[in-house]
Amino acid sequence: MSRQRAPHVLIIVQNLPVPLDRRVWLECKALRAAGYEVSVICPKGPGDPAYAVLDGVHLYKYAPPKQADGVLGYAWEFVYCWLRTAALSLKVRRRARFHVMQACNPPDTYWALALPWKLLDGVKFVFDHHDLNPEVFRSRFGEPKKLAGKVQLAVLKWLERRTFRTADRVISTNTSYQDIAVNRGGVKREHTTVVRSGPDTSVMRPAYADPALRRGGKHLVAYLGIMGPQDGVDGVLLAADRIVNHHGRRDFRFVLLGFGDCLDELKQQCSDLGLDDYVEFTGRVGPDKIASYLSAASIGLSPDPRSPLNDVSTMNKTMEYMAYALPVVAYRLTETVVSGGECAVYVEPGDSDGLADAVLELADDPIERSERGYAGRRRAEQVLDWRPQAQAYIGVYDELLGFPSAGPFPDGYPSVDRRSGGSTDELRDQWGNQLVDLRDETALRAFAATRIMTPSEPVRGQS
Repeated sequence: MSRQRAPHVLIIVQNLPVPLDRRVWLECKALRAAGYEVSVICPKGPGDPAYAVLDGVHLYKYAPPKQADGVLGYAWEFVYCWLRTAALSLKVRRRARFHVMQACNPPDTYWALALPWKLLDGVKFVFDHHDLNPEVFRSRFGEPKKLAGKVQLAVLKWLERRTFRTADRVISTNTSYQDIAVNRGGVKREHTTVVRSGPDTSVMRPAYADPALRRGGKHLVAYLGIMGPQDGVDGVLLAADRIVNHHGRRDFRFVLLGFGDCLDELKQQCSDLGLDDYVEFTGRVGPDKIASYLSAASIGLSPDPRSPLNDVSTMNKTMEYMAYALPVVAYRLTETVVSGGECAVYVEPGDSDGLADAVLELADDPIERSERGYAGRRRAEQVLDWRPQAQAYIGVYDELLGFPSAGPFPDGYPSVDRRSGGSTDELRDQWGNQLVDLRDETALRAFAATRIMTPSEPVRGQS
């Protein structure tokens, strides 16, 4: 294809609006920077318009269905979203022909929309493999023993196979998912590419935070993410109960950033445990609040229990904690260890008492927090960063379409510090927060230990 006519990519997302879906938004920005035209179909978030153009990306949104309940409820949700998406794909086509449809699961139903577009309009299909739906089912309900459960699991596996077989290319979030695409999905390995959901460390970076976010406590422990049955957020509250009520540590506060099916149950559990004065639920938050809370926190928690899904899934929150130089305490899961390396403290899955004790030990050791936080930030920059992931992602499209794109960074990699001069005072993020000077190793180590301080404050125990 010629450079004069940029290929048009249509991205379909069902479970989150865009740009709230961080991975998809990074993909959109990478495609735009490389010279592609981009449209997105997704559900609306609160206050979202039906159509908007944001940073050159055309966003088509539909009203989300009511929260699903039971098998019939989920089936209706999938049908409703599929039909709304199909109708909007026609609207996108009326504006401009698209050359590729990228579907991000869950669910594994959009191969049935891609197929007619492939046959009638020559559209290529790229599957961005975010989730393992058969493993989600097994993780929530266990191995089915009754006929109804076995049928449901068989349907999920069939939908997954159809998605893999319809796809021209598969993008996997880690090597575990890539192996499933090859071994279970029958995809040629050369047609799969690993694109991790790495943090953009030029944007996700620590700042000197507002002490008020700790609500009078010395230590703030953070959880960031979805709050569903498979996410183990109840384990955070059990750990908080042990820290506050069993050990009597009234100097701790906890913040749970996010939303999900279990949010109301978690709030009730919090009240039942007598933790309302110590735990804050923020609900849905934007990048400004995430940056503030993760900069103010002392420790980030990854409490995902071991399950067929979680053990092979990459948890974005772990990498995002590391981007903010936030020491991590996590359950020892296969892909969590791949992300965290030696930068996290690991506890055996399901041991909420062990999780609490690891938090206490790390909180009371500023030198260890300094080392873990510093190493995590450097690993996020050097190993997990979005920049090499963006290059791999754009490479999929360039190869598939034969398009000589400009690449995701036509002007070179973004500067991490983005300073206009030599003064530390000039180093601020887009919300006006003073950023930690990442080029100053002493400042970064000190910040990782104490979190809230002025740039001139030393960390005890270090020169």
